Amino acid sequence: MTTRPLDAKPGWMPHQPADRILSTLKTRGALGIPDIAKVLDVTVEAVRQQMAKLQAEGLVDAESRPAGRGRPTQIWRLTGAGHARFPDTHAEMTVQMISAVISVFGEKGMDRLIGAREEAMRTSYREAMRGARSLRNKLERLAEIRSREGYMAELRPEGEGFLFIENHCPICTAARACTGFCRSELQLFDEVLGPGVSVSRVEHVLAGARRCAYQVSPKSAP
Repeated sequence: MTTRPLDAKPGWMPHQPADRILSTLKTRGALGIPDIAKVLDVTVEAVRQQMAKLQAEGLVDAESRPAGRGRPTQIWRLTGAGHARFPDTHAEMTVQMISAVISVFGEKGMDRLIGAREEAMRTSYREAMRGARSLRNKLERLAEIRSREGYMAELRPEGEGFLFIENHCPICTAARACTGFCRSELQLFDEVLGPGVSVSRVEHVLAGARRCAYQVSPKSAP
């Protein structure tokens, strides 16, 4: 996976015009209408018409930002309802199952369940890393497997390392119900990328961010 400039199209771009705009705002954050048009390679007027419909449905809203001496610029972003268009897999059933496990087996039972999930993922991810020589190559493979799992992952070079971004969390409801899932995944990334790599979470959906992001860099030699 490579870094995309503003005018590059996301690999998971849907077909319907409205959904393409929602996907763009989901993966890139707040944007102006001209920027959205550039990403999608369509006219500004076409985007403006879709934004009016999406705003009427409560899926997007706009804020004005100063733009020098000219008129303020309108920046568009997803609302809570807009984010909800990207599903949290089996959310209600997941929360019910978490509550049932804790009720029957206690917190230790929940920790064992998370540990079993982590072990299965660790095996799968390590298999995916086989033959990867560089940190970039490992992160590209991790982004691929996480995207297949619904995390809309991407990789961006930053400084001496990389920013590993997950634009969507398909288990967000489960993570809100039990933060152990988030602790587990951070530890998992650290393990599968190897002992010579430092991983830290710098953006977190559960802390109010629009996405989760991890700073990944080689550890300095002693």
